[in-house]
Amino acid sequence: MKILVTGGAGFIGANFIRYILNKYPHYSVVNYDKLTYAGNLENLKEIENHPNYKFVKGDILNLELLEHVAADVDIIVHFAAESHVDRSVLDPGSFVRTNVLGTQTILEVAKKLGKRLHHVSTDEVFGSLPLEEKDRAFSETTPYDPKSPYSASKASSDHLVRAYFHTFGVPITISNCSNNYGPYQFPEKVIPLFITNLIEGKKVPLYGDGLNVRDWIHVEDHCAAIDAIIQKGKIGETYTVGGNAERSNYELTMTILKEMGFGTEMIEYVKDRPGHDRRYAIHSYKIKSELGWEPLIDFEQGIRNTIQWYVNNEEWWRRVKSGAYQEYYDKWYNR
Repeated sequence: MKILVTGGAGFIGANFIRYILNKYPHYSVVNYDKLTYAGNLENLKEIENHPNYKFVKGDILNLELLEHVAADVDIIVHFAAESHVDRSVLDPGSFVRTNVLGTQTILEVAKKLGKRLHHVSTDEVFGSLPLEEKDRAFSETTPYDPKSPYSASKASSDHLVRAYFHTFGVPITISNCSNNYGPYQFPEKVIPLFITNLIEGKKVPLYGDGLNVRDWIHVEDHCAAIDAIIQKGKIGETYTVGGNAERSNYELTMTILKEMGFGTEMIEYVKDRPGHDRRYAIHSYKIKSELGWEPLIDFEQGIRNTIQWYVNNEEWWRRVKSGAYQEYYDKWYNR
């Protein structure tokens, strides 16, 4: 199988490419990425010379280039997206361009070439759950109710993907996943931000009252879920993917502080961000019962492993924080 991965230099995309090439040595992968601030070829340094791996720099709005790259692939796995809620509040337009118009461009390519598309989305499209109703969780039938420009742009892209399936017969699947964590995550995200801040002796910024709840999934479990959908998922279907690890932001903070030997003195409470959803939770019954997938990485162990990765890879995240990873791209691309 030959897979085109959009956004493959980002956090989840890069982990997915490594997962696929490690599990399926006979598969080949084309990584198509614009290399915006969160796209980093250093994330794939260990496989850059793999005979079944190829990198193409390109914008997902570039229809002509995408058609050329996708001509001989079997499936497109679409990760490319602007994904940080805070950035979407400051610049909604870039999220619409990438997440909505970019996805529509990918769909046009899939339609013209007759390619299967797997679209990677988020649980944030479903909006917010009340803290007091702990039995409620998102599923494939939950109505969409996005609250931020980011989640609204992802909801729009999901609807476009389904529209191209129903209107044009494009063979698609969709996954809506909970919050990912693990190695190579860009340090603006909460878990790597907190870990790297503490390594540097800085406090960790906790929004509002810290009671907002998220379900956490290790990125390797997410990659395995996408693999299961690619191999066994039903065309036209959506699968919600959760990690069975609901934690309030305060609980998450305390877990990281404890693992790194700090106390509450390292917490800095900051003003809550606009449109901050109160709680996310996911039922993964469908993907478990139909495809046999379930998360395998325990949250506490996953956090310990993630902390250790950032401790062991300080040069990587310092270069990412400073923007110096562009030097690596220049060296790699011009070799």
